[in-house]
Amino acid sequence: MKKITVKNCATVAVTAFLLFLAIHYWESFSALLAGLFSAALPLIVGAFVAYLVNIPMKLFEKHLFSKTKRKWLLFCRRGICLVLSLLSILAVFVLIAYLVIPQIAEAIKLLISLLPGTIAKLIAFMEENHFLSENVLAVLKGFDWKSWAGQVLGIFSSGLLGTVTSVVSGVISSFFGFIFSLYVLLCKDRLKGQFLRLARTYIPEKWRMKSYYVLSIFNDSFHKFIVGQCVEALILGILCAIGMLIFRFPYVAMISAFISFTALIPIAGAYIGAGVGALMILTKSPLQALLFLVFIVVLQQLEGNLIYPKVVGTSLGLPSIWVLAAVTVGGGFAGVVGMFLGVPLVAALYRILRHDVKLRETRRDRCEASEKTAPAPQEKTE
Repeated sequence: MKKITVKNCATVAVTAFLLFLAIHYWESFSALLAGLFSAALPLIVGAFVAYLVNIPMKLFEKHLFSKTKRKWLLFCRRGICLVLSLLSILAVFVLIAYLVIPQIAEAIKLLISLLPGTIAKLIAFMEENHFLSENVLAVLKGFDWKSWAGQVLGIFSSGLLGTVTSVVSGVISSFFGFIFSLYVLLCKDRLKGQFLRLARTYIPEKWRMKSYYVLSIFNDSFHKFIVGQCVEALILGILCAIGMLIFRFPYVAMISAFISFTALIPIAGAYIGAGVGALMILTKSPLQALLFLVFIVVLQQLEGNLIYPKVVGTSLGLPSIWVLAAVTVGGGFAGVVGMFLGVPLVAALYRILRHDVKLRETRRDRCEASEKTAPAPQEKTE
């Protein structure tokens, strides 16, 4: 038991006083925290971007100029690997945007333009078969469907423009975060050394080792999840393209690329891609759109039961029920970002908890075994 000293009492008193101030002035304190978070958001985004870019960058560093002895190549090696990593990621996003965005916009415009004629045919069909009363049919016939479709198209166009504007403003506001990520990647060895020096100076060895262990588990879980998710999305996109070519569905390249991209979102991503793909095919043939949905459901079952457990689930060591729980809770808490980050976070916590449980069970079994093998105390004889 530790002795009660003046230093310990002062620490407890200061902590309690700060806690009292935070509770009593909670509105001002929460506003201060929100302001600090908003100010540090570009740096947080930059650190996250640096972590993502570092995954392909480490791959380039492992194979590019790894055995060279030329000093100028060794000096430029990190910058070259960083540029190649950024170009590879940018190429993927540009390719997907080039294939997907124009086609989706054209498909929606085509559907809206065809909507009045389709509704007129549907009303005529219901009138011939007497599905609706004459009053309802009169109201449906008197409605200006063409004007309504034009209004919907205008809303879609303005909404698309607003979305593009918000994305552009978000990109501009994240520019400083991107610059910060470049500095982090170029100086990552120096930053790692500084972090280790600070940890050795101010953190006791026991807590430092535990912190290293927890950080290594989180890093390993996020790295395996990101790599496995990308490989799984690529496999799903290739299988989707092969199946669409076999069944002669339209928009093979665009839909396969979009499904591969949305598959990065665990569980729900492929269904989002399937809905957009069916919308695209609906402009060509409603029957093919229905058959495409059946095809995607079968492919998703194949992917969820065979591919995903082997590629992602096995590497993370997280049971399927906890994957579903992580996606559900993460999506409800932080939307798409929460769905993406929930799985590796839960996987890391699951691994730490499992290791702690096994360690405690081992200690308990050893104590029970030592108690059983210990000799019984002998009675004293006079």
